Amino acid sequence: MNHSKEDNKLMQRAIEVEYWVVDQDGALTTPDTLTEYSEYVEEEFVYPQVELKTPPCETYSELKSTFINQLYELLSKADELDKTLVPLGTPINSRSIEIRPSDRTRIQQRMLGDNFDYAKHCAGTHLHFEQQNVTDQLNVLASLDPALGLLNSSPYFQGNRIANGARTYIYRNKCYEYFPLHGQLWEYVNTVGQWERQLDRLFESFKKESMKRGIDEETIDASFSPIDVVWTPIRLRDEMPTIEWRSADTSLPSQILRLAKDVGAIMWQVNHTEVRIEGNRGEVTDDRITIPEFDAVLDYVESAIHDGVESPDLTDYLKRMGFNVQEYEPLTQKIDGREYIDRNEAREIRLQYGELLKRDVDQLVQN
Repeated sequence: MNHSKEDNKLMQRAIEVEYWVVDQDGALTTPDTLTEYSEYVEEEFVYPQVELKTPPCETYSELKSTFINQLYELLSKADELDKTLVPLGTPINSRSIEIRPSDRTRIQQRMLGDNFDYAKHCAGTHLHFEQQNVTDQLNVLASLDPALGLLNSSPYFQGNRIANGARTYIYRNKCYEYFPLHGQLWEYVNTVGQWERQLDRLFESFKKESMKRGIDEETIDASFSPIDVVWTPIRLRDEMPTIEWRSADTSLPSQILRLAKDVGAIMWQVNHTEVRIEGNRGEVTDDRITIPEFDAVLDYVESAIHDGVESPDLTDYLKRMGFNVQEYEPLTQKIDGREYIDRNEAREIRLQYGELLKRDVDQLVQN
């Protein structure tokens, strides 16, 4: 696919990335004042994590320069505080992670029980695209969910090897095990209204179950709405407004930017060609986007979670869908190899990849 077309297209897009914060020993720590210098750096719901958010950008080139400059400044501020940011999907192995108290997290804990603890160990990348041809955008982004395998950045949860993409596995299969529609990939839709009605139904069921667990209605309504009651890989957002694609792990910025470029090119194509659902192969060409039947997508997703780019079927699919697979180097491949990693080793790994993040940003700045 010709990416130069997408480079010149004015389509609002943005990046959000979550990073672990560690001290000089590699132990998870709080960001302290790291979130106070910029409106684009925010606290996350767990203490040892920050989120960097770009403002809306109209081209990929603008998005790239903005993201690099913001991240360079964030890393400089972290250095001043003797802290390091870590681009891993999970912290590998850690002591208990504390949650920032809020009604929203309190309700989630009451609803999900012990399974909510899995969410505390997840750090992801979120790509935002301006809502245009929304039904096709929703369906195409669902078909691209297997591209999460390109950014798998940790195979470990609490020291144990779980899957090539441990974050995705524990988030979808464990955290939302008993509420799958609140955290797992949705099927294709025929209209935006169908999507919105699903949100309304899930909000009402979530509200009903929360009240059964002793949460009063006023507190629920103050903390949740239909638009934000799900944590699915794809979400409709009021801001901009955008479609948020939340499939991938956090990773090195060079990898995130490659993904943003590849997905952005396909999103540009959605608005200029026919989208059809057919078969199990999938293909993006200049004339048409063909996405597979949903069951086939789920098979590719399983390959992405468990095998990543080591799956030939997955990589062939992603190439047909327009991804430059050979340009990706998932961090999981570098870390993988043992069935268990203890906490001391995990701290060393976090420091190692914190340094790799700095070098990656320096190279991007120089180029």
